[in-house]
Amino acid sequence: MIVYHGGIDVIKKPDINHSYRPLDFGKGFYITTVKEQAEKWARRKADIFNKDVSIVNCYELKADYDSFKVKTFPDDLIEWIDFVCSCRDGNEEYKQYDVIIGKVADDKVFRVVDMYHQGIWDRDRALKEIKVYETYDQIAFISQKAIDNLLTYSSSYEVK
Repeated sequence: MIVYHGGIDVIKKPDINHSYRPLDFGKGFYITTVKEQAEKWARRKADIFNKDVSIVNCYELKADYDSFKVKTFPDDLIEWIDFVCSCRDGNEEYKQYDVIIGKVADDKVFRVVDMYHQGIWDRDRALKEIKVYETYDQIAFISQKAIDNLLTYSSSYEVK
C-alpha cells in the first residue's frame, strides 16, 4: 500500500528522532493513506516554516504488523479522544506501541478536541461535533524498528 508524509523535506530514511513534540498519538513519524491530506499538511508546514517548497514523500507500507505492538482506533471515538488528549498532555502511554492507527484531528476536529480537553464541552458534546466533520487517517510510527521494517521510501514530489 502507498502512504504519504507531507512536509518541507525529502525524507528517504524516516526516523522518530525528528519528532519535536507530541501530536495526536505522541512523538513519532506520521503518515497517511490520503494523498490530499499529505499535500495539505505539506503546504501548511511550508507556511509555518516560511518555506517556498512543500514536499510529499511516498512510501510503500507493508501491512504485516504481526511482530509489532499496534494500537488501532477504528471507530471508537471515545477511546480515541481520550488518548489524543492524554498525548497532548504529555503522557507517554503511547510509547508502549510500535504503531498507532486512527483518525486525525485536522483543523476542525482539533477545535473540538481542544474544547473537550479544556473542559468547556463534555465528552458527549465533543463526540457529537466530531461526527459532523469528514475525517482523515493517520498512522504514527512510534518505534524506529517499525519504520525500518514496514516503511520503504519510493518517491517524493513538490506540491504547489
